[in-house]
Amino acid sequence: MNNLFDLTGKVAIVTGANTGLGAGMALGLADAGADLVLVSRLGSSKTKEEVKKKGRKALDVIADLSTTSPIQMIVERALLEFGKIDILVNNAGIIRRAPAIEFSERDWDEVMSLNSKTVFFFSQAVAKDMMKRKYRKIINISSLLAFQGGILVPSYAASKGAVAQLTKALANEWASCGINVNAIAPGYMATDNTKPLREDSVRSKSILDRIPAGRWGTPDDLKGAIVFLASSASDYMNGHVLVVDGGWMAR
Repeated sequence: MNNLFDLTGKVAIVTGANTGLGAGMALGLADAGADLVLVSRLGSSKTKEEVKKKGRKALDVIADLSTTSPIQMIVERALLEFGKIDILVNNAGIIRRAPAIEFSERDWDEVMSLNSKTVFFFSQAVAKDMMKRKYRKIINISSLLAFQGGILVPSYAASKGAVAQLTKALANEWASCGINVNAIAPGYMATDNTKPLREDSVRSKSILDRIPAGRWGTPDDLKGAIVFLASSASDYMNGHVLVVDGGWMAR
């Protein structure tokens, strides 16, 4: 059974790997045996050191994914360093908060570009190489707001809904090529993105009151899910959006 979850010898790209959920998922993949290509705008030196402590290799790539221009460079560096790409985790994302009536075009475009456009074109670039190989997993990071509208985050909700639908669309085309495309929809997690919510005592209480688990999630809570979707244990899963939310959606 353990062999189903063994990622020894596999190479994974994780975007937004310097902090929060991205760092947590990267470390989870390293725990399972994978080597990592860590992509972030400011560098992932801390995550890289943690990966190396686990006995795995790590390549730190600094790139701004607010446009698609760095994608090919990242893929080429990964192939030059490791010779293959087995797993892609599209995690990098941003959020902007403002009432919909006041929401700016700039904030809309920046969120949609990084959170959905980059996800598609990064997946496309990696899939071109994956189709030459036997082991192929693409995991997108969506959100509970793929199912709900949220409050004061119209572009974020739209972008994460797009990620969920893109996951299904790519699965429809690429499952027959042996590429598993799935997504994780995290619930309310204790990260930089949710700091304003956690600091708002009224809003934080209303969120916690609805979570059956009674707490905010942590990056460690995604380790099992990411290893599952990256491993052979999920070989017959295609186009699925896996909710990891402490029970929020069941309430």
